[in-house]
Amino acid sequence: MKKVISVSLGEIVLKGRNRVHFENKLVHQIKRAISDIGYEKVYKEQGKVYIEGEESDFEDLINRLEKVFGLVYISPCIRTDKNIDSIEKAVLKAIEEKINKDSPKTFKVETNRADKTFKPESPKLSSDMGAVVLRNIDGLKVDVHNPETYIYIDIKESAYIYTDRIEGARGMPLGTNGKGMLLLSGGIDSPVAGYLMARRGVGITAVHYHSYPFTNERAEAKVKDLAKILSRYIGDIKMYSVNILEIQKEINKNCPAPEMTILSRRFMMRIAEKIAKDNNIQSLITGENLGQVASQTMEGITVTNDVVTLPVFRPLIGFDKINIIEIARNIETYETSILPFEDCCTVFLPSNPVIKPRIKDIEKSEELIDVEGLVERAIENMEVYHIK
Repeated sequence: MKKVISVSLGEIVLKGRNRVHFENKLVHQIKRAISDIGYEKVYKEQGKVYIEGEESDFEDLINRLEKVFGLVYISPCIRTDKNIDSIEKAVLKAIEEKINKDSPKTFKVETNRADKTFKPESPKLSSDMGAVVLRNIDGLKVDVHNPETYIYIDIKESAYIYTDRIEGARGMPLGTNGKGMLLLSGGIDSPVAGYLMARRGVGITAVHYHSYPFTNERAEAKVKDLAKILSRYIGDIKMYSVNILEIQKEINKNCPAPEMTILSRRFMMRIAEKIAKDNNIQSLITGENLGQVASQTMEGITVTNDVVTLPVFRPLIGFDKINIIEIARNIETYETSILPFEDCCTVFLPSNPVIKPRIKDIEKSEELIDVEGLVERAIENMEVYHIK
């Protein structure tokens, strides 16, 4: 018998002939997530992935695996030979450990045979192993409807026995659905948007806008901290830091004051798309939420979309703010997001922003400034950070 960790796969089991590609991506992400802890082996076996390592490292390994997209359940389990005697011993060992940890009073055995040649069949093996437990463990009863614990038996190339299923992050393996450029601010929403798109398999690069020296360096450091938290889930992040103060000054000097926010937003979209296209990134990602602020009305989103050709993903568009905060708390970005450092959106903030802009009006205002030159200079002077 040997202790290993099993991980159950999510949607990728439905991928047919492409499944191997998704599984290999997932194995790569697993190895990346646990590389600094150390492990003996990661291998696939008939629909699951297994990790061999020191049992003393299991808690740390599981903590990392909980953040890997594409995993549904994570289970410390006992691997043993595929014969009845070995399975009986493993079942008794597993339930004894469970009793020592959680003291359940009722149980049920569930068997899954990937190897259909193994006998007896699943219902009979479950019944037989339940009888073994009842004969050897005092105080336990069978409850097939609402047991306090399950004993799971997987029959594959080996037999695997376990009692715990720890929830994984689900979703799709990172990097299986293209790349996205996340417009990352210091607020609550954009880190959550990046997390949700990464959960769908999108590789994340970030662009951050600041107005230094009108905004202080601590505001940018806050965004780096948010990127570092996100990197726990999506690995190293390249972040482009762009100063848009010159752009904001030109808008403030030459354009109608109520249009400051929407005009600034159009510049942000142009810059993000230019960086994305230069780096073979196929989409833009924002934390916009319909109706939340003046630039996030239906008309405002239409006007900002007008300046880009890449698809713009807005995973939070219909979320309630309470739901967004709940996710931010779960992924541990919330406390950093609410730190009181101003971002570029507060610079030259209009007292009465336009909430139903029209494209023709905004384009007329942009004729008063050097749009292409401002975009080019902002990109020429940007800095690039590699967040680990």
